[in-house]
Amino acid sequence: MKSLTKQNLVFSRVRLFEKRTFLPQEVDFLWKVESGVVRSLTWLEDGTIVTLGVWGKGDTVGHAFSASEPYQIECITKVEAAAFPIKNWEPFVDVLFEHLQQAKELMVIRSYKTVDMMVMKLLIWFAQKFGREVETGRLIDLRLTHQDIAEILGTTRVTVTRVLTQLEEQGLIQRLPLHLTIVQVQDMWHYEI
Repeated sequence: MKSLTKQNLVFSRVRLFEKRTFLPQEVDFLWKVESGVVRSLTWLEDGTIVTLGVWGKGDTVGHAFSASEPYQIECITKVEAAAFPIKNWEPFVDVLFEHLQQAKELMVIRSYKTVDMMVMKLLIWFAQKFGREVETGRLIDLRLTHQDIAEILGTTRVTVTRVLTQLEEQGLIQRLPLHLTIVQVQDMWHYEI
């Protein structure tokens, strides 16, 4: 993908990005997600990917909200986003608060003692943030792979597959083709008691 210059970004209109591509990074610019889902990430010296946040329609993302190096924004789905200059941007504090709040939520999810609980809590979080109500629960309309979930939680793909299979056997989730998942949020809350 051709790199954008700052001059091009100032006049940027909504641009379409394919799944698994990265939004161009400019220190003085932010991206507003118009549709789709992205994740901000960094990686450790050993190559381990660390998900910093997951963002959807209406969210604003950019390097200005993170001190992590390296830092990238990956499109989990097809994404429409518009770049704009951070200079004189009024809601910076509000968006920074949203980023801090999400970091805390993900930190709590990753802090559970078992991967089973981490996966369940992450699915509930996705259902609340990105899901929509359907007859049998909340549909998470994201095509997340088991590897995506593993990277968000800091575990292995094999473990995530095992946990998702158990949750499906227990009737707490229903997996559909194309990585769509229906979560019975009420039932999952009672699981941990």
